[in-house]
This record gives sequence, C-alpha cells and structure tokens, in this order.
Amino acid sequence: MNSGQTIFSQIMEFIPKSNFDECVRKYNGNYRTRYFRCWDQFLCMSFAQLSYRESLRDINACLNAQPNKLYHMGIRGNMSISNLSRANEKRDWRIYADFAHILISKVRILYHDDTDFLLNLDNTIYALDSTTIDLCLSLFPWAKFRKHKAAIKLHTLLDLLGSIPSFIEITTGIIHDVNILDILIPKPGSYYIMDRDYLDFERLYRLHQNKAFFVIRAKKNLTFRCLYSNPIDKTSGLRCDQIVKLTGYKSSRFYPDKLRRVKYYDEENDRYLVFLSNNFDVSALTIAELYRNRWKIELFFKWIKQHLKIKAFFGTSSNAVKTQIWIAISVYVLVAAIKKSLKIELSLYTILQIFSVSLFEKVPIYQLLTEATSQDLNRHPSNQLNLWNL
Repeated sequence: MNSGQTIFSQIMEFIPKSNFDECVRKYNGNYRTRYFRCWDQFLCMSFAQLSYRESLRDINACLNAQPNKLYHMGIRGNMSISNLSRANEKRDWRIYADFAHILISKVRILYHDDTDFLLNLDNTIYALDSTTIDLCLSLFPWAKFRKHKAAIKLHTLLDLLGSIPSFIEITTGIIHDVNILDILIPKPGSYYIMDRDYLDFERLYRLHQNKAFFVIRAKKNLTFRCLYSNPIDKTSGLRCDQIVKLTGYKSSRFYPDKLRRVKYYDEENDRYLVFLSNNFDVSALTIAELYRNRWKIELFFKWIKQHLKIKAFFGTSSNAVKTQIWIAISVYVLVAAIKKSLKIELSLYTILQIFSVSLFEKVPIYQLLTEATSQDLNRHPSNQLNLWNL
C-alpha cells in the first residue's frame, strides 16, 4: 500500500469500483447530479460506519474538519448536510443493495476454505432467520409493525462456513418470516437450518422438490404416524430417530412424502428439542449438530447491531433507511475481505476499532494492523461481542 494514502483510501481500494459504477448506471443514479455523485455518497456513508458517527451533522463536521484530505480520500463532491441528506432520500437504494450482493459473492469465495466449521459435510450449510430493528412510528409511519410501534426486519440467509450472508431481504416488521421462503431460490444439495417460525409444509415441500435439505424445529402440536424407528445411542443425548408421515388434514396434503423426526435432549439447558428433516442419509446426531450451529446467525445479528450503524438512522424515509443498511452491510463485508486478503489474525471487532481512530492516518494498512497484532491487543478481553476470533 502507498504510505501517502490515508487509511480510509486504502480501505476503499478493496472496493471493485467498476462493479459499483455498473450498479449506478443500471439505476441511473447520477442523473442530473453535478456536485455530489453516488460514489461520494457511498464514501461519506462508509466513513460514518467506520468512524461510528451519530448524525448527518456529525459526519459533516468530521469530514470538513480535514478539508485538505477529502480529495485524497476520494470525496470529490461538495460534502454538506443537505447534499448527503438529499442523496439518501432520493438515490435509489437498489444501487447499494445490488453492490452489496456483488461484494458478498466475491468475499464468500475468500472464505470458501475456512476450516472453522466442524461438521465434515461437503454441502453448503445455511442458517435462515430474521432480526427486528425497532423504529419510532411517528417518524417512520411507512414501517408500521404494531398499533403503536414501527419496525423493519432484516431477513438473512447466512453461510455458516465463514459467517458471510449470501442473501438479505429488508421488509417492514409486519411481514412474517415464512414469506421469505417464497422468494428464496434453493440451491440443490444445500442444507437450510431454520427455527419454528419457518414451519410451513407447503413451502418446505418446495424445498424438497428442489432437492435441497432442511432441518427445522417441530411444533408441539405436530400430528404424524411413525413408520419405523432407527437405533440410537441415548448416551449421546438422542431420544428417538423416526421415519414418519404427517397425518394432519392440511399438512399431509402439503407434504405427502416421508419425513425424518429426531428428538434430542439438551442437557445443558434441560429441554427436549424435536427436529424435522428430509435428509435420511446423515446420522441423527449430525442433524442435531446442524441445528446447534444455527446459533451463528444469532451471533451475526447481535454483532452487526453492536458494531454497525443500523439502529439509529440518518433519514426517515424507506429509501434512506434501506440505503444506510445496505451500505453498512457493504462495510461489514469489506472489512471481512480485508481481514482475509491480508491474513490478519485480529478479530473483526478489533480491526474496526483500529480503523475508527486511524482513518486520516497515512501509514500502510498492513503495517497498521500487523503492528497492532504484535502488540497483542487481544490480550485484554473486551466485553463486546466478537463474531470471529480467528
């Protein structure tokens, strides 16, 4: 890296600018813009994420405090509160959504050989879940959730190998989780791990017909007929491994094929868990272990809520909120790419903390991060949630 560049500029060099320009052209993002283009907006919002800014005024004050460095940071437009606010309100959020998906596809390749996942399966394993971000109904009336409450949902399909999201959909809070299965394109041979909110046998049967596997929690009122039982080792926590057919009036019609029912006793939390799956080849303990790894998506949601600016928004329109979330996701994926590309041993949390106080510094980014590694910044454990301790 060029030591004459700021840390922020070096971070942005990992961005595939040609792909970004393609997304801008696709939605005509720079139409009739002269002084503040989409790239300027993306850089300013990325700066806000990396430096933990709290408001548009905060972003403007920090950037204009270093006017001689803005050009070298890539911000060539006229940075002002009104320009950034107008861009967030008017520029099509799909520009940043499409670009985030491009970044995700590139970074997933970097984590393809990640060995953090313990299950010895060749198939891709996904966890599907959503998280709710609460909003003020008077400020965000378009996101009505309850009678006196507004919210949006972040529906995420997380690749458990590397904890990189492969699919994200943003909806209002009133949309039920199970509806996401209607727009999800299943990948044959992959595993989809889901909680009980996604238990809809008609939709699960479509997954089955697309030759994808699922592991999902069963509800207590499930009606079925046991065809036969497989032998189990109760010392492993298993209580039963059955091949069943549904007998409910609707469920038997929506899912006419056989299912596998696995019951497992979670000794640590003193509870019984019942799983349904359409995979009959792996062991019953593997099915229980697959579901146990679903906790990674909960960890992902907690991590991004802690460390990315997606709980307080710089605008109140639907377009501004979605723009901010998609740019925040792009920053998350970008930092994950830097960590992997430079083979940095620091946690993602520590890298973000270092970046937050070094964006205007002019030192090589690799030197900055490796010196931090040599000083062993991780020897003082943080009470913050770390997603990756690689």
